[in-house]
Amino acid sequence: MVQRKSTKRNNSDTQTNHVFIKTVSYQGKRIAKATLLLVFSIFISSGLLRFLGCFDFTTLAGLKQVTTTIIKPPIKTLHRFPRQCGVVQNQTQPVFEPRNSHSRSSTCPSYFRWIHEDLRPWRETGVTRGMLEKARRKAHFRVIIIDGRVYVKKYRRAIETRDTFTLWGIVQLLQWYPGRLPDLELLFDADDRPTVRSSDYRGQQHPAPPPVFRYCSNDANLDIVFPDWSFWGWAELNIKPWAKSLVAIEEGNKMTQWEDRVPYAYWRGNPNVARTRRDLLRCNVSDQGDWNTRLYINDWATEFKEGFKNSNLENQCTHRYKIYIEGWAWSVSEKYIMACDSMTLYVRPTYYDFLIRGMVPLQHYWPIRDLGKCRSLKHAVHWGNTHLDQARKIGEEGSRYIREEVNMEFVYDYMFHLVNEYAKLLKFKPEIPLGAKEITTDSMGCPAKGRWRDFMAESMVMSPSEVSPCVMPLPYSTLELKEVLKRKANLTRQVEVWEDQYYRNLTNPNKH
Repeated sequence: MVQRKSTKRNNSDTQTNHVFIKTVSYQGKRIAKATLLLVFSIFISSGLLRFLGCFDFTTLAGLKQVTTTIIKPPIKTLHRFPRQCGVVQNQTQPVFEPRNSHSRSSTCPSYFRWIHEDLRPWRETGVTRGMLEKARRKAHFRVIIIDGRVYVKKYRRAIETRDTFTLWGIVQLLQWYPGRLPDLELLFDADDRPTVRSSDYRGQQHPAPPPVFRYCSNDANLDIVFPDWSFWGWAELNIKPWAKSLVAIEEGNKMTQWEDRVPYAYWRGNPNVARTRRDLLRCNVSDQGDWNTRLYINDWATEFKEGFKNSNLENQCTHRYKIYIEGWAWSVSEKYIMACDSMTLYVRPTYYDFLIRGMVPLQHYWPIRDLGKCRSLKHAVHWGNTHLDQARKIGEEGSRYIREEVNMEFVYDYMFHLVNEYAKLLKFKPEIPLGAKEITTDSMGCPAKGRWRDFMAESMVMSPSEVSPCVMPLPYSTLELKEVLKRKANLTRQVEVWEDQYYRNLTNPNKH
């Protein structure tokens, strides 16, 4: 009996303990779940706050994060148009949200300062309606921006589709910085060479020059320089939009290490567009001699038939040195050549685009004489092959400049500041002229076909910038501008001194 009670008690104790253990286990699980949920919530919340720029997640790990510059997020683009093209407009109408107050923009690259110089002729007089109408006969089209909408009136046909992709770029600018563009009217000439001669407008007795936008200018002209159409793609030659080309060239750079590259100067292009290019072909390797160059004629008609298989830009980063030389005017090949990490041998130009004026000889490129270019090229390659580290540094610095200071974010910033500074000069109220048509992503992208459509899709801005434009630098003072130009001239002269000495030593080796 006692034994039975004891057994019963023991059974009862066992049951009691079993219930207690289950209760503790259940409560433990609840606490564990609650703890996990709390930790997960903190993780998600901190991640969200970090995304919003309000929380530094690294402090949870006891790390200190130091931020000195704001890196702009890449431009978001769409890689295809939807089947129902009418919805493109709804998908690409961004709403601009101001940056967080604690964020700050970086200062624009130095070449932005030339915007002030390009607009200097109208600083005192402003731009009147009469001046603009005088520019009408030089223009392919007129751009009007009113209340954040873009209109165009075309006057004459441009080469290929330069005008189309230039206008496409302007539409994308308004997508990137919606609500930030002023009302304005401007006239654009899509041909190569500048036409507004400064000599025609010197002296107080002459009127102010007509303001004409174009892709390049030179020291003898006053045309206002604007980024060229190829930044959004050159469909006729299968050259992809700049953002995509830049990524491809960067990958191409990795295929051949610099020290393993062919130790000669490379150029591929069309020599028939200019005398200076035809003259360049005399420098090619032949039975008569070797000028340290490897030059190739690009037959675009054949390339078109063969699917452009020999003209992929990313496959042309195999030589230590690459030659840039102008065509009929400046050449869009400039940025693709300089992005290759090869030391760019820059044949002395007559024209400039918007980006070259920020580059410095011996820092971003090696200057080459236009007259006597064969001797100059031979010496440049010899110097590079005997100063490998310095040559590589020049090539990489030029490439870095192109990648970091001429990426699409800065291209849009340059356009933004240029048109804003220009709009400040207008002495009349912009209006939509008779015959002008509004252009949008829909109206331009939906009718496009083939590569034209693909390139528009690849370069279409899908959301606005998360940061404001870079901060516009102040204009050069007269003294500063003289110093900049003097420094570039002195560095170019130094290279010519080295070259002359090199050939004197070859002629008189005993005097070396």
